[in-house]
Amino acid sequence: MSTEQRYARPVEGLEWPVPGQFDTVFEWEYEAGTESLRRLYQKGKRLQWDQETRIDWSQDLDPENPQGLPDEAIVIFDSPVWNKLNRKERANVRRHIQAWQNSQFLHGEQGALVCTAKIVQQVPSIDAKFYAATQVMDEARHVETYARLLHEKFDLAYPITPTLRRLLNDVISDSRWDITYLGMQVLIEGLALAAFANIRDTAQNSLAGAVNAYVMQDEARHVAFGRLALRDYYPQLTQAERDEREEFAVEACYLMRDRFLGEEVWETLGFPVEECMAWADKSELMKMFRSALFSRIVPTIKDIGLWGPKIRRAYSNMGIMGFAEVDTEALAARDEQVAEEFDAKRGA
Repeated sequence: MSTEQRYARPVEGLEWPVPGQFDTVFEWEYEAGTESLRRLYQKGKRLQWDQETRIDWSQDLDPENPQGLPDEAIVIFDSPVWNKLNRKERANVRRHIQAWQNSQFLHGEQGALVCTAKIVQQVPSIDAKFYAATQVMDEARHVETYARLLHEKFDLAYPITPTLRRLLNDVISDSRWDITYLGMQVLIEGLALAAFANIRDTAQNSLAGAVNAYVMQDEARHVAFGRLALRDYYPQLTQAERDEREEFAVEACYLMRDRFLGEEVWETLGFPVEECMAWADKSELMKMFRSALFSRIVPTIKDIGLWGPKIRRAYSNMGIMGFAEVDTEALAARDEQVAEEFDAKRGA
């Protein structure tokens, strides 16, 4: 059965052409580069893996709670709508909300695949081209992995949300290579890491935990790639150019913050959409989740030099300035360690 037949909602065509125009850059200097990027490239080559052999796909998902996540993680938990549901209806909500979230992971990973291929063409550094080539393979593997999870284990999928589609459109269609880095490597990948971690660390189903742990092991390198490239580049820009990048980052952060209300799920299930979204928007769970989403983004934005008054004011208003001093390298090391722990459990 095709993906189209698994979509819970109608999808507007199975292809999405994004118009754009950018220069393809060849680099004839093959020795010059940075040691940090070269080391990251070596690491990217060494840590390639195959979802066919690394993940135990024989594991089943519980039909009443596929990933084994706590009900408190559902944004309408304890709402009047939720409290009226019977056991079967709550099981259906769990399956749909988890399929919806994994579907956005899947679509986002395809966006990363396209963006990283664009980076290979655009970036004026041979070391960056080398590393981006390893990331293209990473992203293809991630698309393959989430597609298999949805097809074989959920047998259910959702189309891309309008907010994610809009952000991908902005990142892909922009002709400047650094905007692709900023939008994908720093913002979208940084947000994804926090969302993946939420499942990796709370899922009672080991298949769900392993999928996200292994993807996170790669994604931590991808965010580091964006940080290393932009940290050297942004000091070279004029203040006006940096202001423009800050404006883009602020708008993207607000857009991403508001994409987890689940509108498509509530509409599909026939729930009162406005009531569900209003509850989700004001819930303490959503406030904490939204804050945690930016734990990887804020310190990276500061590190690459986009730390003017506008972005600091926006992050202060969002209540996420406390993440500015987070040690992203320690988080990345932890991501690698957790992935290795999943390998050890499977080996045992």
